[in-house]
Amino acid sequence: MINVAILGSGKIGIDLLYKIKRSSILSCVLLAGRNLKSEGLVLAKKQGIDISDKGIDSIIKNKNNIDIVFDATSALDHITHWDLLKKIDIKVIDMTPSKIGHSIFPTINIDQALKHKNINMVSCGGQSSIPLIHTIKKVLGADIKYIEIVSSISSISAGPATRINIDEYIHNTEAAISKFSGIKKNKVILILNPADPPIHMQTSISFLLKRHDIDLNLLKKEVHSTIKSIRKYLPGYELIYDPKIIEKRLILLVKVTGNGDYLPKFAGNLDIINAAAIEVAEYISK
Repeated sequence: MINVAILGSGKIGIDLLYKIKRSSILSCVLLAGRNLKSEGLVLAKKQGIDISDKGIDSIIKNKNNIDIVFDATSALDHITHWDLLKKIDIKVIDMTPSKIGHSIFPTINIDQALKHKNINMVSCGGQSSIPLIHTIKKVLGADIKYIEIVSSISSISAGPATRINIDEYIHNTEAAISKFSGIKKNKVILILNPADPPIHMQTSISFLLKRHDIDLNLLKKEVHSTIKSIRKYLPGYELIYDPKIIEKRLILLVKVTGNGDYLPKFAGNLDIINAAAIEVAEYISK
């Protein structure tokens, strides 16, 4: 078993805790927050997990018993946390869009997780789209001029840190698209939808192409292969709109249904990034 700690007791931190408890490889030894009455710390205590309201200080205090820290706070807070954690040589999986660590996507570059102390999971929109963007870029190469992704999530599933970090979310995801596709011209849009009943997470991906006589059959084959790989760690990830050329754009649409570990299954935005983070942590431990 490998010992992990969660820093941050909000929605992402709570969902991570449920997923870690299901793992046969990871053991959560601490959930650290700022308020003992917060939902996350109360739930963790009921499940027999050690808790603390001392935040990063409690991580430092217990450093000898922690192999990996999941930072589920905010992009701004992570800057301070990393300044402290890098001094004590603890590996960090950063769930915030801080843009500090090395961006990891399980289907693209999970092997890089062994080489870096600070791993950044980019964003839920990034985890739901960039593996497909990377695949499509390999097929189409220089035929892509511009990429745009639009992620819609239920507003109920977006906690305070997500709302505070929307600008960072957009900038970090756009930077990751550029890095993993080589396409500098791209745009990221996030919609917090207050609909009732809540909507499932959906991400549309569109590409402005230089030519349109592309091999759609080959493209679909590669896309479905990537979908299958992602479904190994998140079964609720599905393609609901096959790649098509519409008005000079290549368009596809994915839907993410969560496992329902903490929030209901509509909150796929938590699951896509948290399931990817657990996959990375388990890979490191193996």
